[in-house]
Amino acid sequence: MLPNVPVHLIQRGNNRDACFFADEDYRCYLDWLHEYAESEGCCIHAYVLMTNHVHLLLTGHDTGSIGQLMKRLGQRYVQYINRTYRRSGTLWEGRYRSCLAQDEHYVLGCYRYIELNPVRAAMVEHPADYRWSSYRINGQGESSRLITPHKLYQQLGETAETRTAAYRELFRYQLDPGLIDEIRKATNGNYVLGTERFETHVAEMLGRRVSRGSPGRPRNTANE
Repeated sequence: MLPNVPVHLIQRGNNRDACFFADEDYRCYLDWLHEYAESEGCCIHAYVLMTNHVHLLLTGHDTGSIGQLMKRLGQRYVQYINRTYRRSGTLWEGRYRSCLAQDEHYVLGCYRYIELNPVRAAMVEHPADYRWSSYRINGQGESSRLITPHKLYQQLGETAETRTAAYRELFRYQLDPGLIDEIRKATNGNYVLGTERFETHVAEMLGRRVSRGSPGRPRNTANE
């Protein structure tokens, strides 16, 4: 990961099984997400906790910040679930998948992609109706210790009221299917989300391929 570049990531339950079973599970996850984000130097911009997977939009201040955050959070949460529900074994489907997101419309696109997940899954009609996402914070101004607005969110308005109003306006329209497809492919392929120039820059910085087009059958990522 590159420092100070926003990342969209998804972590799925093993075999797409549930990883949240009760309200307390969601609360514990968010509490520990806040704790480890602070200790590892990460800023959380948006999130949604679905029944069997998690989406986060976050920025790490150091190269290993996000990896350490997810490692510590994942281990603690699995221990809690196994202890609480008297189970054993893995909970997550291996390592999380992620993509570096370029500034401009890609970051705000990830905000919308994440918080509209329950709507795409037909769980609610509006993102505000879903309890376990950051929409009420970003779109309605609810207080939160967890969320740190990205600079592009802050540029939506000069006051908190104008920012939340402008943010809500973004949700009056469906997310473009082409952008949804871009986000899914980039995240599941661990590539970057942005222009060719951005891809080239990141590839040079990381010393590896970061563009799409890997061989093999595509994953079934509907409603994620």
